[in-house]
Amino acid sequence: MQTPSLFFWIRHTMPSSVTICKILLFLMLVLTAYIIFMASENFSKKSSCPETPLKTITEPTETDLRIKKIIEQVDRQIPHRPFSHVNTTTSATHSVTKIINPKTTYCRGDQLDILLEVRDYLEHRKQYGGDFLRARISSPKLMTGASGQITDFNNGTYHVSFTLFWAGKVSVSLLLIHPSEGASALWRARNRGYDKVIFTGQFANGTSQVFSECGLVLNTSAELCQYLDHRDQEAFYCVKPQRVSCDALTHMKTRSSGVSYLSIKEKNLLRKSNVGIEIMRGFEPITVSQCNNVETMREKCQIGMKSPIPSGYSLQGKWNPAFCKLTQLSNVDVINDCLKGKLIYLMGDSTLRQWMDYFSKFVKTLKYFDHHGSGAFKKYILLDPERHIHMQWKKHGPPFVTNKLYSFKNNEYITREIDRVAGDRNTAIVITLGQHFRLFPVDIFIRRVINIQKAIRRLLLRSPDTKVILKAENIRELHNEAEQVGDFHGYIQYLIMRDIFQDLNVGIIDAWDMTIAYDSRILHPPNNVIENQINMFLNYIC
Repeated sequence: MQTPSLFFWIRHTMPSSVTICKILLFLMLVLTAYIIFMASENFSKKSSCPETPLKTITEPTETDLRIKKIIEQVDRQIPHRPFSHVNTTTSATHSVTKIINPKTTYCRGDQLDILLEVRDYLEHRKQYGGDFLRARISSPKLMTGASGQITDFNNGTYHVSFTLFWAGKVSVSLLLIHPSEGASALWRARNRGYDKVIFTGQFANGTSQVFSECGLVLNTSAELCQYLDHRDQEAFYCVKPQRVSCDALTHMKTRSSGVSYLSIKEKNLLRKSNVGIEIMRGFEPITVSQCNNVETMREKCQIGMKSPIPSGYSLQGKWNPAFCKLTQLSNVDVINDCLKGKLIYLMGDSTLRQWMDYFSKFVKTLKYFDHHGSGAFKKYILLDPERHIHMQWKKHGPPFVTNKLYSFKNNEYITREIDRVAGDRNTAIVITLGQHFRLFPVDIFIRRVINIQKAIRRLLLRSPDTKVILKAENIRELHNEAEQVGDFHGYIQYLIMRDIFQDLNVGIIDAWDMTIAYDSRILHPPNNVIENQINMFLNYIC
């Protein structure tokens, strides 16, 4: 049986032409609404999965503006000198030094001031500064050393000042690490790209593993997994493996990409034979006398004290701060009493993980707790249940650079770790940052430090008696890939970190200054340096 058409139904059931017009109008409105609805559905489906990511223009945040300002400040301090020929660069051999207002007798506590005039290989005095220098005094027989303070007059001359902290024969060293042209090249090269390191992420895919490219920035049109901290605007990315969830990322490792932003001439300028050249050749040691000077009584080292430059000196292998009195806590029983009831969080890189190794060997009652991790960069925990001591180390979030595979499952930024700490007078946090950031543009480091500063402020608002200690990064090998991990990058970060944290109520362990004093030119300082860092930490918390 044939179904009557709509028009047949209208014609035989609607008696009025007016009524017919109303019905037709209603149907037209329904049809129009249906067409609009379908069109909007198709549009919304297209816009939710565009072929290219939608870009939104946002106003720079307060943090963005602060980062920009800090970079501009650093940029003004670095000479932007084009490098043409090695002959016009600073020569350690031809540079000239002289003592300012020399004395016949130097007493302990006096200042030794030296004027440095830098010259190029053609023996012409340079008209600008920016050379990366390192100043140190020492008395090897006394196992003693201290750094010097360098003032750049930006006209080819420098004022190098030393505090004569001890009596005896004192030798003076002034190293030309990089000429100003090399420093300029390193600063430019550092901030040109994020691709000096290749990150490889490992994703779980059932019983097998899938590897994919990852990084702080990825220049690709492929679909990406974005691991974003929305509050702090810190992100890490991986190319999404096919048919694998972004949540399946488990491990990470890195390797050098071989990318360099230095010219061949600049690389030659920064080769090993040109790094760390002594300027004070043939400078005879000076004799410093006690002169009946009485040592000034200083207050006990406490959280919140400002650390000057130089921050102290080593004497007979022991660290002596210049701004406070340090008690040598070398007895195991004394250390145990200090640590009793303490909850200690160590956050950062492997130079802080060394503390865990030291504590476990020196304080036998502290035992490692198996936290079901693997590899050198797992979470480490030391426990002493009888004395209620809990100490843990955890690596900082990306970038973390190593060719060893490490877990990404519990990856966290230090800021989030700090936010989870309740805090009280028996809680202490130690933070170090820097070595893994040297390979990337400096804005990544600045953002991280600012975010950590904010997290510390939040912690101290809710728990003002919590003790927070910042350990600066240390110097490392002089002849080790200046463009990648050289101390020039570390020094810039050291200055930035001191500036950002200067108003916080925290303790400072100036590992940069300390490792210069000990002349410890390795990434992981020897045990005597670690012991003195830990002794200063214990003085802060006990």
